[in-house]
Amino acid sequence: MSNHGGLHPAQPFPQAAREQVLKAQLRANLRKVTHTIRDKRANVVAELPHWEQLRDLGAATKDASLANLSDRLLELEQSVRARGGQVHWARDAREAREIVARIAEAHAVDELIKVKSITSDEIELNKALEEKGIHAIETDLAELIVQLSNDRPSHILVPAIHRNRAEIQALFNAELPGEGQLSDTPAELAAAARRYLRHKFLTTKMAVSGANFAIAETGTVCVVESEGNGRMCLTLPEVLVSIMGIEKVLEKVEDISVFMELLPRSSTAERMNPYNSFWSGVTPGDGPQEFHLVLLDNGRTNVLADEFGRQTLRCIRCSACLNVCPVYERAGGHAYGSVYPGPIGAILTPQLLGMHDKNANTLPGASSLCGACYDVCPVKINIPQVLIYLRTQANLQKANVQKGLSAEALAMQGMKFVMSEGWRFEGALKLARVGQGPLVHGDAITSLPGLLGGWTQVRDLRPFPREGFREWWKQRAEGETEAAPPAVVQKAEEGPTPPQKDEGGRFGAEPSREDTL
Repeated sequence: MSNHGGLHPAQPFPQAAREQVLKAQLRANLRKVTHTIRDKRANVVAELPHWEQLRDLGAATKDASLANLSDRLLELEQSVRARGGQVHWARDAREAREIVARIAEAHAVDELIKVKSITSDEIELNKALEEKGIHAIETDLAELIVQLSNDRPSHILVPAIHRNRAEIQALFNAELPGEGQLSDTPAELAAAARRYLRHKFLTTKMAVSGANFAIAETGTVCVVESEGNGRMCLTLPEVLVSIMGIEKVLEKVEDISVFMELLPRSSTAERMNPYNSFWSGVTPGDGPQEFHLVLLDNGRTNVLADEFGRQTLRCIRCSACLNVCPVYERAGGHAYGSVYPGPIGAILTPQLLGMHDKNANTLPGASSLCGACYDVCPVKINIPQVLIYLRTQANLQKANVQKGLSAEALAMQGMKFVMSEGWRFEGALKLARVGQGPLVHGDAITSLPGLLGGWTQVRDLRPFPREGFREWWKQRAEGETEAAPPAVVQKAEEGPTPPQKDEGGRFGAEPSREDTL
């Protein structure tokens, strides 16, 4: 089992995407849900005139914590232990799985309940526990659907987005104890899940959660969720284990307030999240009497060491970037092959694994670079910029493996040389205009040779015009200079017209049209 757990894509993204885009029902489900969520999000965001300032503050708050991450984590460890909790450090997925399994075995647990946690999916916790005879039960409705169907999540917020009501009806009738006659109405399906989970909440002694945030100065851990099932897991069992990526720590209590505004609006398109749970260590007689916090690295320190790519660690897992991405809408989450799908997954997964992973390093190509993901990111991760950065790394990695530059890399080097000087570029355009002759058919280039052939597989190209823009502009500029009257030339040489006073003696009046000639 891989140390990086559920991060490893099984195949390159282009291959996986070709398979997924053929699923018409999947595309219909994705289109409906993502458009609904992003439209609602746009409405609640528009209510806040200071939204952009919130985004700036969120990004700055995360960056400040990351800049002193080692200090923040040590402070968090001390604060958790001072309040009766225990802290464990996990370098990778394997260590994290072993820690959780040891705790379960120490309490003779063969079944535990889970709060929805993408971090636990990252380390493939359920599979590892099952191999040791410990059954982990997902309590989030969508995660339960995925688990019962032996499927994989396809979205950060709504993991079962690729399933419709008819599929869930058949699944619950077949898999939930005591059911079999359920209709496909959402209320009846939810009630069936509630009956099944209520018994587990009341009889299971251990729970596992993730963590949205942790506060170093108080040792407080925070879980944000929408159904209330998480609250049951966090309060009823005797033992609670929370697995947290090390980038989730904040310095002070005040720091979390900005994310309580950013996260719900960006994620569920709500003004306030329904269930926000905060706890610090252990309180005698109230809630779990044993608390373990597992601090997971699993490649995060490598990302932090990358001065350019570390902005990815700001991510608060809101999924806003997925809902606006045209590539995700067509290919779906499974095409990414990782628990982190969509634009954020296209940069986070290869960063955590390293660009040497032959399948993960295809993910930075899984984007149109339209910039919509950056526009909606609540902590201003410039995803398109990081995508381009990682594509460069992938090309360098390919060149190293091939012991030389690839044909694509050589072509790009040539383009760089040609376009670095204006005279070279103009000369190349003239040569292209002459050399395109055999390729032009009618008023289009319908087929290009070699590596360039991919461009014309699905599109025609316009041929180079007889006169390029640069040539036209140069001739126009020369003609205007020759035709301009001496007074105009003299006026231009004198520089810009100074500010004009209006009738009240104030500066800033618009100069007359004659003065601007």
